[in-house]
Amino acid sequence: MLKSITVFAGSADGCPEVYKQAAENLGRIIARQGRELVYGSGYCGLMGCVAKGAKAENGRIVGINVRRFEEHLPLPGTDELIMLETLPERKAALIDRGEACIALPGGVGTLDELMDVYALVQAGILEKPVGLLNVNGYYDGLLAQLRRANQDGFLNDRDFRRLIAADDPETLLRLLDGEA
Repeated sequence: MLKSITVFAGSADGCPEVYKQAAENLGRIIARQGRELVYGSGYCGLMGCVAKGAKAENGRIVGINVRRFEEHLPLPGTDELIMLETLPERKAALIDRGEACIALPGGVGTLDELMDVYALVQAGILEKPVGLLNVNGYYDGLLAQLRRANQDGFLNDRDFRRLIAADDPETLLRLLDGEA
């Protein structure tokens, strides 16, 4: 079983409730299963929801952020807070710290983090599972684009299958662990 899971997620507050509930549920399940949550340390949006879920289940939480955003304090009770100078350093630390990475719904930053880790895995630079929690079909468009890249020969079959998507967190974690 993977012991630490990095979660990429949106930090904006205005998203639909279904995404907030899914993020909190993911955090709860990560903690219940005895895994460490690694996340961007934000208190707002889905980032905050996933951490609140983990904290509600007494999970271990590691927040990684940049000094520029110090005024956006992490969730009270975060077990470890790592502050870095730049966003690229933060992204590298988030990717490095988790044994697997999961993307929840989010915006440009979340997509950047997801695509960066996926590209590193595809290039053979990194060997770790990458997952999408496809809440409410949020990532259907991205999955369709990657399917098209695969069909048109830009993404081979092996690499296409390396991005694991599921619409519920327990299934996704089981798949990331390598269980059928």
